[in-house]
Amino acid sequence: MHPQWNDSANPVAIVQARMGSTRLPGKVLADVCGKPLIERQMVRMLEARSLAAVVVAIPRTPDNRPLLDLCRSHNWNYYLGPENDVLRRYALAAHRFKADPVIRMTMDCPLIDPLVIDAVVSCYAEGSYDYVSNNFRHGLPHGLDVECFSRKVLRESDKRALLPFEREHVTEFIRTRQDHPYRLGSLTFRPPATYAWVSDVRLTVDFPLDLALVRKIYGALGDSFDTNAVFDLLADHPEWREINKV
Repeated sequence: MHPQWNDSANPVAIVQARMGSTRLPGKVLADVCGKPLIERQMVRMLEARSLAAVVVAIPRTPDNRPLLDLCRSHNWNYYLGPENDVLRRYALAAHRFKADPVIRMTMDCPLIDPLVIDAVVSCYAEGSYDYVSNNFRHGLPHGLDVECFSRKVLRESDKRALLPFEREHVTEFIRTRQDHPYRLGSLTFRPPATYAWVSDVRLTVDFPLDLALVRKIYGALGDSFDTNAVFDLLADHPEWREINKV
């Protein structure tokens, strides 16, 4: 997909990543069939045709040095920012890389689909929106979430958001502040009736069992596959859908 941008547009994905996950420490460097999780996800994001660049937004702390070293070894774009104020980290990274719009993902989604990224970005580009996401209604599994929004509303959020939850979750202010309404767009996936279960599947990595499922999927499908292949695989192995069910 090739969105119709004006000359000033610079669609950049900013992906937050850290070593210190409380539920699964070091998960971004966890081995997934011979490659670290972050590399699996970066390869897939870089295949999105709508993005000008991908930036890894990392906390500026000593324990994140292995993550920084990996980014440097692969020549990935990165930005070092505040550890706990993730909203500020995004705003500073967006300013540094002149991102507009900003595409947000988290670095625990190694099955992210470049076609889904392109679809969300195209929806934003073709509409009169401040913000678009595919997770207002979960037709797709958690782990394929993408958000796209203007740098203007990101700057406004950084200036106005006061609650710790808003600072941690980046787009919470944009999505929920009714005293400053933004034009919100929703892209909804409606699976076929025979695959109605896909919205309940977890393809993100928060816990060890999530990682176990991701390893099984990569082990079965190899290095390159789309989301339909994942769905077909899980349809053939319904017991796999129970591995990390919550």
